Amino acid sequence: MTHQTHAYHMVNPSPWPLTGALSALLLTSGMIMWFHFNSNSLLMMGLLGNALTMYQWWRDIIREGTFQGHHTSIVQKGLRYGMILFIISEVLFFSGFFWAFYHSSLAPTPELGGHWPPTGINPLNPLEVPLLNTSVLLASGVSITWAHHSLMEGNRKHMIQALLITIILGIYFTILQMSEYYESSFTISDGIYGSTFFVATGFHGLHVIIGTTFLTVCLLRQLYYHFTSSHHFGFEAAAWYWHFVDVVWLFLYVSIYWWGS
Repeated sequence: MTHQTHAYHMVNPSPWPLTGALSALLLTSGMIMWFHFNSNSLLMMGLLGNALTMYQWWRDIIREGTFQGHHTSIVQKGLRYGMILFIISEVLFFSGFFWAFYHSSLAPTPELGGHWPPTGINPLNPLEVPLLNTSVLLASGVSITWAHHSLMEGNRKHMIQALLITIILGIYFTILQMSEYYESSFTISDGIYGSTFFVATGFHGLHVIIGTTFLTVCLLRQLYYHFTSSHHFGFEAAAWYWHFVDVVWLFLYVSIYWWGS
């Protein structure tokens, strides 16, 4: 950095975008093979490739930002804009699912029985597991905010405690949703209700798993003293993502579980 006459980060050529794209192709192809032919070898290859890409790509970014000093204030500003645009794209992604749900539920066709939920569908009780999941995610939103404030104040012990609580709540949410899916009386193939329910809540569940992974990496980085009160965008981005996941769940709960039932 001493020989660099500007504050920007000129990224070195990296193989990880290519390996990431290939592992994503293997993952989707592997899921099709698993669904239709009950063969999971391609899926396992995709998962392994994805995990290796994540580990090595994140390792490189941590090295660049924490040890080599490439993440200057100007670079961090660009990363912030990038994360904001990414979250906006996620909002639009979920908007499509809500559009599909309301398009079908506000004017049910005769094929659905002329009412919502459609004839033959026994929806989940919104005051049971879905309400518990809502309280779990809201509590995790409080704990991640506690972790952020503790980091800003330089309180390492409280930061680790709060981040660990958030990760445990995220795992607990995933386990509850898995049990809910297992005990559900309808499936994704049960018409438009099953499709909109499982696609919307399933993609949200995937985002919870991704967010939990982000926060776990942040916890490991905090244990290795990577974050300071003024240099911690990796954690900040993960916290923004987690708050986004919280807000989406509130809309899902009110729309699909409560109003839609």
